[in-house]
Amino acid sequence: MSQLHPEMRKIIDLVDADLRERGWADLHSAGAEAAREFLESWVPPEQDRPPIYQTEDRPVPGPAGDIPVRIFRPRETSETMPVLVWYHGGGWVLGSLDLSEVNCRQLANDADCVVVSVDYRLAPEHPFPAAIEDCLAATAWIHAHADELRVDPQRIAVAGDSAGGNLAACVAYSAKALGLPLVLQLLVYPVIDADFERPSYVDNAEGFLLTREAMRFYWDAYVPNLTQRTDPRVAPIHASDLSGVAPAWIITAELDPLRDEAEAYGEALRLAGVTSTTRRYDGMIHAFFNMATQEPVDAVTEGTRAATAALREAFEN
Repeated sequence: MSQLHPEMRKIIDLVDADLRERGWADLHSAGAEAAREFLESWVPPEQDRPPIYQTEDRPVPGPAGDIPVRIFRPRETSETMPVLVWYHGGGWVLGSLDLSEVNCRQLANDADCVVVSVDYRLAPEHPFPAAIEDCLAATAWIHAHADELRVDPQRIAVAGDSAGGNLAACVAYSAKALGLPLVLQLLVYPVIDADFERPSYVDNAEGFLLTREAMRFYWDAYVPNLTQRTDPRVAPIHASDLSGVAPAWIITAELDPLRDEAEAYGEALRLAGVTSTTRRYDGMIHAFFNMATQEPVDAVTEGTRAATAALREAFEN
């Protein structure tokens, strides 16, 4: 195991100090509503977000009512552009369009594509399968309304971080049966399985921002029924057949409880004949992707560049 990067230590200390000021031992113990409020306080102001040509908020129809989405366009053009559908992280409990906006703006600009960010229903108010049903519905709507959105229905990629990476993987798994053509699934330290005894869960159980107990909390909120935790719509590694799903680009962090399950999923995809690339970043923690640090971090820069290159290549093929 390599050493924790000093810039990651600064982030951990900053978050821990903010939690201590509130009298909290960790983020999840105060409950979903308080944790959501805490995270929203970290949304950067407009002037600190990457510039973007255009953003648009609109609803799309879902299985339980309208699903809010935010559309990011990197430049003015009359041509049809590829589209990336982004599902935010937060353990299926936290997260929002605002919290994921920096990632979406950066990816839209760097990959030169339209990005549609999906604000799916959150647990525990809306347990499994609410989130995946919303994400599937939004993705199918984007494909069906490609002309209206001025995007190419044959150049759709899905992506997300953490629980959003889980949703991207599950959308990719379900897309084959639904006839949705996807060119790539970009999975950023995704949740893949509810196995808390993998070595990375044991080795990184606490002290690196995301903890094992936090993941137990998130799983209990989203999938309280234990018998459902091997359903491929939430744990795609348990699918009987992964052949034919979209190619995958998987990013993992060395000091992340989710590292091993994400890397195991990459191997499962390869064994199923799916083109799958996994990149582990040493010294990094969960949430390092596109992280704003005081000093530049090579792994943060490289991770973002590699993801962008994978998207561009998928859109060009």
